[in-house]
Amino acid sequence: MSSSSPERASRFIAAPDGLRLHYLDFVAEAETRLPVVCLPGLARSAEDFAALALRLAAQGRRGLVLDYRGRGLSDWDPDWSHYDLDVEQADILAVLAAAGVARAIFVGTSRGGLHTMRLARARPGLVAAAVLNDIGPDIEVAGLVRIKRYVGKLPPLNSLADAIGLMRLTAGAHFSAVSPQEWELYARQTFAEKDGKVVLRYDPELSHTLDEVAPDMEAQTFWEEFDALARLPVLAVRGANSDILSQETLVAMARRHPGLETCVVEGQGHAPLLLDEPTLSRIARFVDACQ
Repeated sequence: MSSSSPERASRFIAAPDGLRLHYLDFVAEAETRLPVVCLPGLARSAEDFAALALRLAAQGRRGLVLDYRGRGLSDWDPDWSHYDLDVEQADILAVLAAAGVARAIFVGTSRGGLHTMRLARARPGLVAAAVLNDIGPDIEVAGLVRIKRYVGKLPPLNSLADAIGLMRLTAGAHFSAVSPQEWELYARQTFAEKDGKVVLRYDPELSHTLDEVAPDMEAQTFWEEFDALARLPVLAVRGANSDILSQETLVAMARRHPGLETCVVEGQGHAPLLLDEPTLSRIARFVDACQ
């Protein structure tokens, strides 16, 4: 089942357990280069990568942009415990198989970056290069605690203008460089208007994935997964105000991966929105250089 526009196609497949999954397929006119697979953050959707995927399609690269189960246009799972990394990884592999992609450049925001590192370790040869957007092998607990406060929670909102106001109120200090136009676009990527109300674009039960998060928790690390990228081109993007990827972790990543390229997005926190021209251009240059 699919519906298409001149720029992209919206496609649906069945997950290994039968749940319906959605992904966007940006088809390049002259598709002669490795495709790009874009993986969103925890409560984010495929729409976050639309601007980047269009840019990369102009470079001759097909773009696959996934909605995890419970997000975007993918079906919600009746069992919230399936919103975990292992189940999502199986879903990602199912989408790639359906799309005929055996090797690609991966762009992962936050949770998507964790998936990228895990896939590089689990499936050698699948990941040809990686862009890690505001995520690293060490995840700051304070940032997770902050995220826990808002995932799955939404006060009554009657309009998109209300939603924009809420986002600017709660995140404006960390995203001081975001323009009014970018705030509006980001709000449209985050919320939907339904029956005269503003609703989330994801299953609120996703909040349970953060049940164990607490200020005194032992941090989970992903250094072995990161090491799977050691011989591959990697661009690490960090929001200058991020509370998930610290500057110290970024430095440690560069020591572990001497070829690591870095990009710091000023005036943005976790995670950079991938809407501003300098960041889009930096990622496009990195991807363009990947053979």
